[in-house]
Amino acid sequence: MNWSEYMNTFDVVITGKNRDAPYDKDAYVNYVKMNKRRNDRWLKTQPISESTIKAIKSIDKAQKWILISEPWCGDAAHSTPIIQLMSELNENIDLEIVLRDSSELIESYLTNGGKSIPILISRDENGEDLFVWGPRPREIQSVVEQFKENPVPFEEKNAVVQSWYNEDKGQKTQEEIVSLVNNLL
Repeated sequence: MNWSEYMNTFDVVITGKNRDAPYDKDAYVNYVKMNKRRNDRWLKTQPISESTIKAIKSIDKAQKWILISEPWCGDAAHSTPIIQLMSELNENIDLEIVLRDSSELIESYLTNGGKSIPILISRDENGEDLFVWGPRPREIQSVVEQFKENPVPFEEKNAVVQSWYNEDKGQKTQEEIVSLVNNLL
């Protein structure tokens, strides 16, 4: 699906037109509402750096960016709009979004054995993987891994992660993807 179709999935859940699992639970509907606001905020503020613009515009061969995501995912709400904005910078990038829960693609891109998202896969015109990024910037991934080793209540973990994303303003996501792009040049 394209970005517009992906954003429509938020509206379908929020309006109650999709009550299939996990959206049969109010908590998931609330996650989608919150994540829609997060997506909208990043799209409005457009925190794309000049170095990101330069690097993405330097891509001179077709790339298919496949983004595995879900509307309920808090990490995705911070990274997917950044990736969307980056993809808009170059007509050589074709962004396709695949929902994790309705595709088997995630099985080939597990993180430490788990189906963590978002995952960005860049492929060349022959369908070969050029790079894979995700499920979150390394700095906050390290914090999340520490929480797995030393569990804390969900609300506490969530507050730390969300605060990190708000302070970072999408910069680490951009830096890491730009580094992967630059390695191809």
